[in-house]
Amino acid sequence: MKIATWNVNSLKVRLPHLLQWVQESSPDIIALQETKLDDARFPHAEIEAAGYRSVYSGQKTYNGVAVLARQMITEVITDIPGLEDPQRRILAVTVGGLRVVNLYVVNGQAVGSEKYAYKLDWLSKVTAFLAEQLKCYPNMIVLGDFNIAPDDRDVHDPEAWRGAILCSDAERAALQTLLKLGFVDSFRTFHNEAGHFSWWDYRQGGFRRHRGLRIDLILLSDALRSRQLAATIDVAPRRWERPSDHTPALLELQA
Repeated sequence: MKIATWNVNSLKVRLPHLLQWVQESSPDIIALQETKLDDARFPHAEIEAAGYRSVYSGQKTYNGVAVLARQMITEVITDIPGLEDPQRRILAVTVGGLRVVNLYVVNGQAVGSEKYAYKLDWLSKVTAFLAEQLKCYPNMIVLGDFNIAPDDRDVHDPEAWRGAILCSDAERAALQTLLKLGFVDSFRTFHNEAGHFSWWDYRQGGFRRHRGLRIDLILLSDALRSRQLAATIDVAPRRWERPSDHTPALLELQA
């Protein structure tokens, strides 16, 4: 079973990329972030024609999350207790015995800003939600654009980013609190070295110069650890014309 996450940074713009990529890579489950479409405009017909069912929670211009799967999608949650938030950033579903929670984590803008405080509060409430979900669904995958580089290996220039947004101590601590619920960063099961990235700024030739961050993560619960087969980042779509600034991250699980 192949599971992927991809911040497409506008599904309207990147739909041809998505359709090409699923044909080439054939994932079983795909979590999308930043679809930037209200639900009425979601391209479910095109996605169905590609062989996928879809559920989505969107809004115009900003945010938006979706899950595509070859199997039936059930038990959908788009809003969680304690987080009354119009921003569409959370989508929890069940697919083939797996609980899949797709997150588009708040960016936070700048350390010390109101949006930064909002990000930390949002993460705290999402972590509480995941703790409750784990009690019911031990086979859980939490994936998406976390807008946090877990440690210095995930940053092209750790000193330049030291203490900055996406790399601050408080953000990394919040991610560690989530992981301590009983999740593992699947990519690090297979790759310990630095220099693997999933996001590159459009500005200043970030991709060409290999100046990126690894902020797109696939976390899996303890119950699934033994089923891991491989974890990769597919940089090919970042080379395509008019790409997203993110590229897909993938996990292969034993079925």
